Amino acid sequence: MTEYSNLSESELQAVIENAENALKEKKTKKRKEVIAQIKELAASIGVSVSINEDSAAVVKVVKKVAAKYRNPDDYSQTWTGRGVSPKWMQALIKAGRDKSEFLI
Repeated sequence: MTEYSNLSESELQAVIENAENALKEKKTKKRKEVIAQIKELAASIGVSVSINEDSAAVVKVVKKVAAKYRNPDDYSQTWTGRGVSPKWMQALIKAGRDKSEFLI
């Protein structure tokens, strides 16, 4: 094995990249072997198996929630009404005001 403390930064980076590539190839090969075994076992009992090998990640689209409340002292501060109420809202409620006063 190579003595890593004697390698330059670029040589170490090359070693890391080569190791990552080798690991990726081994994982891909292992995955294909396991899929083949699954299909073989399924076929042995008369079942067909469809395995989606699409590696594209599922992207979850999160829609931004519209603001429901606005700070009367600073219009740039808003709150959707979800989660913990902001400090400005907490202060106004403690002062005896009703949160319905700040609806947009």
